[in-house]
Amino acid sequence: MRLTSVIARIALVVALAACVLGAAATQPATTTVKGYVIDSACAFTKGLAKPISKECAVSCAKSGSQLVILADTGVIYWPISDAMPAIGQNEKLLPFAADKVTVTGKVFVRGGSHAIVIDKIEPAAAAK
Repeated sequence: MRLTSVIARIALVVALAACVLGAAATQPATTTVKGYVIDSACAFTKGLAKPISKECAVSCAKSGSQLVILADTGVIYWPISDAMPAIGQNEKLLPFAADKVTVTGKVFVRGGSHAIVIDKIEPAAAAK
């Protein structure tokens, strides 16, 4: 076997190992987020702290605007799919439009944006 062939194979093994280790290191932990399900355009352009109404949020979602989770902390979480090809999440969120929810899932942060793969979503418990 030629030396260049051996070096190429070693480089390939090292690159594959780095990819596997890198992928394992970037797997996020499960997180719980509390906030409102709101139309993404209103969350950004109107600066709302909570939705105006259920009818408004549903109308915008049915017109194609993506619903997001506006957390109590002010962070906006984009619900995403971990399926390939990706699947829109509005159908999962529509029953909760304009409601306060508790969402559990894996959070990904990139370039200042936050996304969540939803494992569980339910109405937030009422404050006592």
